[in-house]
Amino acid sequence: MSNTYGTWLKSQREAAGLTQQQLADITLMTRSHISHIEAGRRMPSEEDARRLDMALGTGNVLASFRPRDDDDLADYFGPARHLEQQATMIREFALSFIPGILQTEAYARAVLGMAFPPLSPAECDKAVVARLNRAQILREPTSPVVWALLDEAALRRPIGGAGVMSEQLDHIIGLTESRRIRTHVIPLSLGFHSLLESMLTLMWFEDQPPVAYSEGLRVGRLHDSPSVVEALQSRYALALSDGLPQDESLAVLKATAKGYRGHG
Repeated sequence: MSNTYGTWLKSQREAAGLTQQQLADITLMTRSHISHIEAGRRMPSEEDARRLDMALGTGNVLASFRPRDDDDLADYFGPARHLEQQATMIREFALSFIPGILQTEAYARAVLGMAFPPLSPAECDKAVVARLNRAQILREPTSPVVWALLDEAALRRPIGGAGVMSEQLDHIIGLTESRRIRTHVIPLSLGFHSLLESMLTLMWFEDQPPVAYSEGLRVGRLHDSPSVVEALQSRYALALSDGLPQDESLAVLKATAKGYRGHG
């Protein structure tokens, strides 16, 4: 979402003599949600935008000019990364790569090293540090609650080579066995499943509506519309029901890691 939208909302709120909390009370939203919209980190739903227009007397400006889900949001991971740090629950689906918050340094460096156009060594180092910083949320013992749903293809693709992959899978095994995360694998033998089109991250918060983030080739999209988020949550639930139980998923992870060590 362009921050022009959030800046204009803030100017209209201040012109009306309202604090963020007062506007939140009028519109049945939370103060933090108003704050995130004004800062350009969140997109109001259509219903939120209509209530904001009514509260501020702005006609239908906020509803009409609300950034849509089909806008070009290729550079939207910045806000998504910020939200990731606030989430109380995160559910990841990985199609081709291990999710960013679960990546080891070597795996992250291998992935980022394949970027096109290529990154300079300094740019690659900076990107690796940023990705590893995301994983700091897993240092907390319980929050956020993290579920990882992994397509088996993401485990079988030897990104960075056998040594990098065995270390990466051992990292996920350790997080799972310590009960810091839940991990489920969708076996290749399943064939088609409901998330085969792209990766997906679902996030829930203590005092804000849930969001979803999907990503494909050179495209990232943060979904804030309640109907879209609900539809993506349903797709995730369907794919999860096709995944292996956690004990069987761990067995697949361990066997695959062992295979990589054998190749090494």
